[in-house]
Amino acid sequence: MKHLIPFLPKSAYIPVIRLNGTIGTGGRSLNDQALAPLIERAFRKGRPAAVAISINSPGGSAVQSSLIAARIRRLAEEKKVEVHAFVEDVAASGGYWLACAGDRIWVDRSSILGSIGVIFASFGFPELMARQGIERRVVTAGRSKSLADPFLPQKPEDIDRLKALQEPIHAAFIAQVKERRGARLNGEADLFNADVWVGQASVDLGLADGIGHLVPKMKELYGDKVRLVPFGQKRSLFQRLGLAVMQETWGAVEDRALWARYGL
Repeated sequence: MKHLIPFLPKSAYIPVIRLNGTIGTGGRSLNDQALAPLIERAFRKGRPAAVAISINSPGGSAVQSSLIAARIRRLAEEKKVEVHAFVEDVAASGGYWLACAGDRIWVDRSSILGSIGVIFASFGFPELMARQGIERRVVTAGRSKSLADPFLPQKPEDIDRLKALQEPIHAAFIAQVKERRGARLNGEADLFNADVWVGQASVDLGLADGIGHLVPKMKELYGDKVRLVPFGQKRSLFQRLGLAVMQETWGAVEDRALWARYGL
């Protein structure tokens, strides 16, 4: 396919952006503020023949997923650079939102893709509190201020309110997938029920474009002499010295729960 790319230099330069982890606002998570300098640099440094994104994410924040993907698309269109997304273990929920920032999505035969849906999860402790003789006292201004309070029994009106909040987020996710994947999607399949698919099945449904690993696929498309230059997040001094462990303990538990949904 090399002949299809006009004026390709003998040694094509391709930045590789690694997006590994859950998506959110915490220090451990992928978020637009932390990734912005890295993504900007990858697109603006030199004259890349393309940009490759290596994705391994079970999802997280819908807003951060949208911001990161939008930044990638703005720069790709501004620089007129094609983006290739490579899925490793999983690109689910927000992880698949990120993958859709690619013009082409490549997967391993065992990669997990999809989960095009929205979830709210929490815990409830009302019975435990009652057994311990603990009384919950709540005073609010505004009837929804104590929405989904974990110390109170779950109320049907709370469930209805949460679903009403989720629906526009789900609609935005669906719109993003349809816009980016277009006619490649299988129009007869129910792709937006938060189900997941593996490898070739995701290709057959149009959620991905083919089976392929980053290095051989980039060599196939851009020549054996292609220069793949990694662009990764820099850890803070506290993280490098291991001083942020206590601060990130709860975040690590939440991350572990997201990964565990996919057996990872």
